[in-house]
Amino acid sequence: MKLTQLCKEIGLEFSGEDVEISGIHTLSEADSSQLSFFNDKKYLKDLPNTKAGAVLIEEQYVKFLPKDVIALITDEPYLKLALASKLFAYKISTESGEITHGENCDIDPKASFGKGVVLGDNVTIMAGAYIGDNVEIGSSTLIYPNVTIYHHSKIGQNCILHAGVVIGADGYGFAHTKLGEHIKIYQNGNVILGDNVEIGANSTIDRAVFGTTYIRKGTKIDNLVQIGHNCDIGEHSLMAGQAGVAGSTKTGRNLILGGQGAISGHLELGDFVTIAAKSGVTKPLKGGKTYAGFPAIEHRDWLRQQVKLASLLKKKTSK
Repeated sequence: MKLTQLCKEIGLEFSGEDVEISGIHTLSEADSSQLSFFNDKKYLKDLPNTKAGAVLIEEQYVKFLPKDVIALITDEPYLKLALASKLFAYKISTESGEITHGENCDIDPKASFGKGVVLGDNVTIMAGAYIGDNVEIGSSTLIYPNVTIYHHSKIGQNCILHAGVVIGADGYGFAHTKLGEHIKIYQNGNVILGDNVEIGANSTIDRAVFGTTYIRKGTKIDNLVQIGHNCDIGEHSLMAGQAGVAGSTKTGRNLILGGQGAISGHLELGDFVTIAAKSGVTKPLKGGKTYAGFPAIEHRDWLRQQVKLASLLKKKTSK
């Protein structure tokens, strides 16, 4: 839509060049047809290099923007982003359409489909599954009963999605008014699963706010695991039951995340990181090491810590 119309919808005054806005993206990824936003100083380095057409921004930071980027000045850029995200949300409907599929597919008549679904060869879809609009599923993938795949998700070849899996549900994103009201940020991205990925029963992979949530090839996820929006889980990773990864975290290849382990959002983990069960990761981790505890530290340091605690308790009880 035109920028003047967009500003009117979200309650901003604007009288500059009336450019066409096609969507929303981050400062580093947006192009000249997209809207972006700035509300966190840790992304200040991205302001001078952004190629966005317009940016929601506080007045004090406008000086860092390139001269050809339109500044939409507001003291609540994140809230205005939330309001703008609704304008570009995909229209959900109950309409179904013809499936495009390859050879030898086995599809239960009790499965449901949206519009524009594309299946490869030898795909099996069992009863109660719902495959949303414009979903693509690669060859030889198995979809168990009651799996839900939201619109525009892409599933690779030779994947297995167990019963109750949800791919592409909205991420948990809200902006907050000065009165403490919570305004939904519409999740307008998607999810992509690489080849040979297996997802355990009742696990959930949230769609991105904008862009993509990735589960890279060869990754195996246990039951009851939650992956937040805009995560990028490295190839050949393993995640045990009840583990969780908060939004916008990127992991290297061959991550091992123990049962009930948790990783905070907006972190980056190296390759071949192992995280012990019930550990809580709160900062970036170097690759090739094993971590434990909360907050997670190197496993050998955690073991020494436990020995010292046990020794202190022993001394105290012996008095």
